[in-house]
Amino acid sequence: MADIQIQREHTLGLAEARKVAFKWAEQAEEKFDMECTYEEGQTEDLVSFTRSGVSGTLTVTKDRFELSAKLGFLLGAFKDKIEGEIVKNLDTLIAKKPAAKKAAAKKKTA
Repeated sequence: MADIQIQREHTLGLAEARKVAFKWAEQAEEKFDMECTYEEGQTEDLVSFTRSGVSGTLTVTKDRFELSAKLGFLLGAFKDKIEGEIVKNLDTLIAKKPAAKKAAAKKKTA
């Protein structure tokens, strides 16, 4: 078994981070045939995901995303590629949020 551990700091706050995590879960279901469950909490949310050969969680707080996944024997051989894809997707989703906030701020001042 191979493990994947990814942490990303952010400045989105919990409400915006929740939107990012929900979008990430939707993409994981569509692109990778994952089964995802989303649990909202007071100070953090938990996305659990699974499919044959993969299981894990994405913990969401006001200032951090923490992903932990276990890959089965067959998928373990592709750990680097899988980890790279997860990082790329999560970083892309996080990067989109500040740009949207700036655009909304510009509209208010115009």
